[in-house]
Parts: sequence; structure tokens; C-alpha cells
Amino acid sequence: MRTALALILFSAHAAAAQGTGLSFSGLDAVRGLPVEVRSDELRVDNSTGETLFSGNAVLGQGDMRIAAPQIRIIYATENGGRIERLEASGGVTLVTAEEAAEAQSAVYEVAAGTVTMRGDVILTQGQNVLSGDTLNVNLRSGQGRMDGNVRTIIQTNP
Repeated sequence: MRTALALILFSAHAAAAQGTGLSFSGLDAVRGLPVEVRSDELRVDNSTGETLFSGNAVLGQGDMRIAAPQIRIIYATENGGRIERLEASGGVTLVTAEEAAEAQSAVYEVAAGTVTMRGDVILTQGQNVLSGDTLNVNLRSGQGRMDGNVRTIIQTNP
């Protein structure tokens, strides 16, 4: 049965009020560190500013790892060609020191500091687990929203 726009909004204040350790700030700590990508194949299209890593693609930055069959990096046409957006597809696993998430696809908008994961999303933070259809996270504010078929398991401390 499908839930019509189920919503969970976690902020640092709300998480503390509930006595949980949920936050979404683990990824923001890696900004500014170099990015390393490994894959079976690399395709570069200078006309579009896109790079496609396919086949066992693993992107690493600091303690963050993203693994997917395909990882596309889109570079800005201005600002010195900085990374504008990362798109991972085909079944994505994202791991940091504090969180792990799985989904069918993920998009990281670098300038906005947002991550959107879609399709059978599972987010694990310690012993807490959230699942749903779509996860939107603002890395700078530490706020996240899970939509569609949301299920949450929050471990309480005695």
C-alpha cells in the first residue's frame, strides 16, 4: 500500500528533542577534498562537459564512498570547470563514517549542497534505519526529508 506524501523532517534540533542521533551532516565534511574515481571504463565528452565512469565505478572523497554501475560527473562551463553535479545510477551505495545509504539513483548538486536519492532508498545511521521512495538531504543545514512509503526504525537509549 502506498503512502501519500509521507514526510519526515529531521533537523539537529528535532533529532535532539527526540533523543536520537539522526543528522545528515556527515557528507558535508568532505567538501574541498580531492575526488578519486575508479571504474572499468571512462568516457569524456568535452562538448557537454560530462565524464562518464561505468562498470564498477567507485568515487571516493575523504571518508565518503559512492559505488554504482555508472557515475556521471557534470562540470560547470564557468567557474574554472568545477564539478557541478554528480549522478550515480543502476543501484547506488553511499557510505560515510557515520551513514550508509542505498538507492536506485543519486544526484549530488555540489553548489547547492544537496543530495537526492530515488528508488527503494534505505538510510542507516548507527542503529537507526529509514526507508522510502525518495530522500532529499541538505548537507549544509543537516536537514533531510524522506517521501513515499516511509518506514522508520529509531533505537531509543535506555
